[in-house]
Amino acid sequence: MVDEAERAARLRLIRTPSIGPVSYRRLLARFGSATGAIEALPELARRGGGRAPVVPPSGTIERERALLERLGARHLLLGDADYPPLLAELDDSPAVLTLRGDLALASRTTVTIVGARDASAAACRLARALARDLAAAGVSVVSGLARGIDGAAHLGALPETIGVVAGGIDVAYPPQHAALQERIAREGLLLAEMPPGTEPRARHFPYRNRIVTGLALGTLVVEAAPRSGSLISARLAGEQGREVMAVPGHPSDPRARGGNALIRDGATLVQDAADVLEQLRPLDPRALPRPVAPWESVSEAAADYGDAERARVESLLAAAPVATDELVRQSALPAALVQDVLLELELAGRLERHPGGRVSRVM
Repeated sequence: MVDEAERAARLRLIRTPSIGPVSYRRLLARFGSATGAIEALPELARRGGGRAPVVPPSGTIERERALLERLGARHLLLGDADYPPLLAELDDSPAVLTLRGDLALASRTTVTIVGARDASAAACRLARALARDLAAAGVSVVSGLARGIDGAAHLGALPETIGVVAGGIDVAYPPQHAALQERIAREGLLLAEMPPGTEPRARHFPYRNRIVTGLALGTLVVEAAPRSGSLISARLAGEQGREVMAVPGHPSDPRARGGNALIRDGATLVQDAADVLEQLRPLDPRALPRPVAPWESVSEAAADYGDAERARVESLLAAAPVATDELVRQSALPAALVQDVLLELELAGRLERHPGGRVSRVM
């Protein structure tokens, strides 16, 4: 447990521009507290070749807290005892979530259902039935409140459903799901990573998607076209070490080709809720070790490096995203050193992080 001063400092840290979930965890691991990390930001940004990001004042955080209280919502910090255990396993798990509803839903057996926004009537009916049967079996159903399959899954599972929004928890998106979003907040669980009042932008949805898949033991694609967002979610689930499942469709329907391709490539074929339960039961989250936040054990010493090592890492960066593991391999430098260089570049505004542990140079 951390005291209120440290909780406020952690909120200030994660609400600071240029600091995302990965850099947040790295800073806490390196300095042991958000207070210490905030004090170190100017020097770290200077080493990265830029100006320090502006940390929001304490008053900004107090106003956010007051707004959430009026909304009937609250903050949940990574490291809190009730933080969803499966989500905490991710390298880029959200440092802070805002929530309304029953958080216990996120600690039960969970499955994500996603699919096409312009889904067929038959696919929506199937998604609703699958979600209803899974909820009846004690499974929480996660989705992203999009039109089509997402909405059908939420409606079928209510109240045993978790909705994850790309904007602020008080912003309804899409607008036609405003009533559904409010119902999920009252009867199920509604989660957001962005601060309240944030209008969703295109760049927010990939980050939302990692939460949608990260909360669950497996992701089920009901209907999806090739190169759709649902297939990106399925890829994320696979990268997170979770089960990937798909409902087959008629080969002549373009909306079925994505799911059929997943099955061809090794995803589990699903025809009913029993198929999903068969895949998930051996992966009961109660059998998994509860993750411990990396900064709670021992603080890491700063890696010792000079201009030559920094230049070697920087030379490997480009506008195209690259995996951090690849940077470690090609630079032949210790992983901790590479991570520290990336952290300083990010704080200086010269590096952008992407889902899947990838980074790119800000051109």
